[in-house]
Amino acid sequence: MSSRTEWSILAVDTGSGETLVESTPDLLLPTASVAKIFLLHHLAELLDEDASLGQLMLRKDSVAPVADSGLWQHLDAPALTLNDCARLVGAVSDNLATNVLLGHVGLAPVQAVARRLAAGGSMLNDSVRDVRGPEDAPMLSIGCAADWVAYFRTPHPTVLSWLAPSADLSMVSAAFGLDPLAHTDPVHDLRVWSKTGTDEGVRAEVGLLDVGGRRAAYAVICRFPGEVIPVLAQMRAYGTLILDALQDGDAPGPGSAR
Repeated sequence: MSSRTEWSILAVDTGSGETLVESTPDLLLPTASVAKIFLLHHLAELLDEDASLGQLMLRKDSVAPVADSGLWQHLDAPALTLNDCARLVGAVSDNLATNVLLGHVGLAPVQAVARRLAAGGSMLNDSVRDVRGPEDAPMLSIGCAADWVAYFRTPHPTVLSWLAPSADLSMVSAAFGLDPLAHTDPVHDLRVWSKTGTDEGVRAEVGLLDVGGRRAAYAVICRFPGEVIPVLAQMRAYGTLILDALQDGDAPGPGSAR
């Protein structure tokens, strides 16, 4: 891990193209679960070709158990539809559902999607593992803010539907004042679709914020060696900056980030 805090930050008004905040947007950093979006995008494209695939039943025991984020590991259901697995990934970053889906479609096609969509090198490197050995990819994913802002300027609508109920509003989205468990309907003309990533020394959030029809694609990624609380406070501050820019109608212009 780096001995200093590193940021990759970008937010852009999707209508005007104006930059709202920016700091080393092309810097590739670890992004934990963020790149699960590439899996969701691949699934969405498969469903565009054959919507019936969404009802395919996938078994929990088709892959090895995996812990940490998610609900399926705590549920009795031995199998879920492909659609429901994708919903779990979008809503709670479900690790077991992620691995079941990757086991079904394969990692290589997902990585091909990443290479097509992410010019800056953002990538899903592997399936989720409780323990990473020397033969495994050292981190689940890497990414830069520029790639994720480019994605969220023209996101796949099905991916947005899966991300809409995302329950992790602890980072940038903490500034938006939404109920983490119920925010899919517009509240005061405000909606957010986001994906977060959390690992030791890593916090990342990428997404799309809509305020009264004005939208910002944003990404705030941080790798840090120390305490997480100051990082979360800074991420919330960037959320406030982006929200204020959309509400005021006047972007603050490219800004430096700490």
